[in-house]
Amino acid sequence: MECNSSQTGGGIMWFFRNRGFDDKSIKEMFKRCKRLESVQKERASENWEYLRSIGIEERKLPHIVSKCPKILALGLNEKLMPMVQCLATLGTRPTEVASAIAKFPHILSHSVEEKLCPLLAFFQAMGVPEKQVGKIVLLNPRLISYSIESKLTETVNFLGSLGLTREGTIGKVLVKNPFIMGYSVEKRLRPTSEFLKSLGLAEVDLQKVVMNFPEVLCRDVNKILRHNFDFLKSCGFNHGQIANLVTGYPPVLIKSINNSLKPRIRFLIDIMGRQLDEAADYPDFFRHSLKKRLERRYKLLSQRNLSCSLSEMLDCDQKKFLLKFGLTRGFT
Repeated sequence: MECNSSQTGGGIMWFFRNRGFDDKSIKEMFKRCKRLESVQKERASENWEYLRSIGIEERKLPHIVSKCPKILALGLNEKLMPMVQCLATLGTRPTEVASAIAKFPHILSHSVEEKLCPLLAFFQAMGVPEKQVGKIVLLNPRLISYSIESKLTETVNFLGSLGLTREGTIGKVLVKNPFIMGYSVEKRLRPTSEFLKSLGLAEVDLQKVVMNFPEVLCRDVNKILRHNFDFLKSCGFNHGQIANLVTGYPPVLIKSINNSLKPRIRFLIDIMGRQLDEAADYPDFFRHSLKKRLERRYKLLSQRNLSCSLSEMLDCDQKKFLLKFGLTRGFT
């Protein structure tokens, strides 16, 4: 379809061009949203100004409209305002609604009564505290586009099959990582859980992974988890030690090899002169900051020829560490 005034109306074309859209972008928007052909520039301008008035930066509006051109065709009083007003009741900061719309502009095209309200009720039924329900939706506004019956319920049932059956447990997982609901059970969540089991994690250990680090369950086995497992194995950790590492600190399977795992292992062996066994016995070794905690504390201890286990060195805050080793004077 050619974007010219005879087919789409000079007014709306002027509206787009006046706001910096090029002909290619305009053509793509008309292709994606046929309703634009009948939209008057007055309505488009009114909706544009309303979005700006609720805190969306002008420079971001072209991108938002390009993603969801339908926004300009929706009724302001019938559609946009009711959704925005409802979303505003869910947040604690004025910028949260604007941020949610920027992430997923299509949220404005959904019905408050038919989509948003049932979604909020669904999360409350899962044990999500009322104050946290809004946080979930505003963090991951795409949730409104998922079917409760075929998508969200499937994910909840899968989490239940892992043993997360205690009241409110699944709700806590959803609050910790609302994005878990967007992943396919069969293509992502189940394969990842099976991989974790293959490492030797017991059911209770798998439950702890999901409850405390649900982001691990969301990562791709072949692209990330298996690579990290193979790297740890190549370093000298045996299968049982890797299972212990994953049980103790699950993110070890999703941390960057080059930016996180490799530098820490190199520091442990080459600088500290310690064995892999010590890290295997203290998985939280991989949690602590290399620069801010490992290197600084090791330097302080080595300057005074003090020795201790990794847990004694790292498993306390800075004040307790200094007091424990009598380093308050030497700390700068």
